Amino acid sequence: MATRSRPEEQLGSNAQSSRPSLSTSFVIASDSSERELPSTWQREYNTAVSAGLSSLVSTFVGFPFDSIKTRMQAYKFRSVLDCVMVTKKTEGIRGFFRGVGAPMISVTIVRTLSFSIYAQCRATYTDAFNRLLGEGYIVDPTGPVPLTPEQKATPGLNLIRALPMYFMSGFTAGGFIALFSCPFEFTKLSTQIELLMARATRAALPDSDPAAPRYSPKGTFESFKDIIHKRGILGLYSGFRYHFARDALGTSLYFTVYESSKQLFSMYNPNGGPPGPLVIAISGGLCGVFSWAVLFPLDTMKSIVQRDILTRPPGTAIKKRAFQLFNPRMYRGLGVSIVRTGLVNMTFFSIYEQLYKHL
Repeated sequence: MATRSRPEEQLGSNAQSSRPSLSTSFVIASDSSERELPSTWQREYNTAVSAGLSSLVSTFVGFPFDSIKTRMQAYKFRSVLDCVMVTKKTEGIRGFFRGVGAPMISVTIVRTLSFSIYAQCRATYTDAFNRLLGEGYIVDPTGPVPLTPEQKATPGLNLIRALPMYFMSGFTAGGFIALFSCPFEFTKLSTQIELLMARATRAALPDSDPAAPRYSPKGTFESFKDIIHKRGILGLYSGFRYHFARDALGTSLYFTVYESSKQLFSMYNPNGGPPGPLVIAISGGLCGVFSWAVLFPLDTMKSIVQRDILTRPPGTAIKKRAFQLFNPRMYRGLGVSIVRTGLVNMTFFSIYEQLYKHL
């Protein structure tokens, strides 16, 4: 990373505790001047605003893929195309965006919190590692503290040392945001599959009347109120242990792969300098694809358990299901999910990094 070393007296004894951000550059050098680092408040503001605006765009772009993925996890279709055609025929184009309201709100807030918490945890854990193992054991290559000549000569070693810090920071951020996101995720799933549940219930009735009036979908806000009315506030946290495990582990893998990919590509850049737009996009796509591919069975288990809860009256005992890692059913919708998460995260990080630099 091409940056100028700041004067030693400006770094001070607490240089390693400077809060990092996911931005690729903190000191912008030119031939004639060096711009001062933004304040901690400014970096946190840039992180929050960039993450929020990027989430709005990327969530909307990827939501139809998420809707298809959820339907395939919760109900059986012959193929992705079959799921798309059935949804289009029975619900129209709007069916692919059914429930988009909840994630447009929740994902934006969750991403903002996630990135802010991750950046602060990364600073805290870096300080902890350096106090435990010696100052300079880990230097964040995207942070305000410049790398020493020795660290520049062995970037791979510094990256390996930083991996536990990235993982722990992501795990902390993911575990925290699960407390906020679970009610929105449960509401989204309820909205996405409500018509499928209604048709399944109607088909199970021996005296069902084909001429009966069509089911009227409730929508996101009505589903939210209906869950609270029937199951109470805690009903919004149905299936929470699966949600927590998915978010905590997923976020840790997500940030670890993103940071690692970005640095690895930069190491082998013959021109040097910070990662360019292509590296950012590829790193974003890789982190999303890898984390989803690894944790997809857990996400499927979450969807099945939450579907079981929704299809039974409140207070009814739910059948315990074994986690079957090698059951093909656990991978329904994996292909469309890989496409979705790759597209969403390439879009997200490309917008995020550009916004951060220009705010």
